[in-house]
Amino acid sequence: MKQKFAYCALLFSFWTPAAYSEEVGCVMTAWKLIGANHKVCVQAFDDPKVQGVTCHISQAKTGGLKGTFGVAEDPSQFSISCQQVGPIVINGKLPEEETAFSENTSLLFKETRVSRLFDAKRNTLIYLAISRKLIEGAPASSISTVPIKPWGSQ
Repeated sequence: MKQKFAYCALLFSFWTPAAYSEEVGCVMTAWKLIGANHKVCVQAFDDPKVQGVTCHISQAKTGGLKGTFGVAEDPSQFSISCQQVGPIVINGKLPEEETAFSENTSLLFKETRVSRLFDAKRNTLIYLAISRKLIEGAPASSISTVPIKPWGSQ
């Protein structure tokens, strides 16, 4: 019984995103006669470990019948922009690299992952978005940096 619970917990943790996103909106890129249209959607997420940083990520979403039923594999086309939106508060020490956000982009084995890296020498947070497959990696990536600066009268 413990093995089944551990397996389920491991599987659940794999599919659970590091942060929750909010959909800001979508723009249609191609009309489809049957099923949903192809589109690019923008989502916002707040870094779960760094208060005062918000990232926006745009991603291509596949339409058609496969997209309508959630079985399409979305293309590895995305862009990321992260900004300081308030005082930056870091609780504890940040690891050198950590997943800040992830989202599945196919029914199985493909995800878009945003990793946060910390450049201590330049006092800058780096957000790297990549497309990742469990079996075969993809080189598509996008980067955004957030220099840690005082906010307001701080």
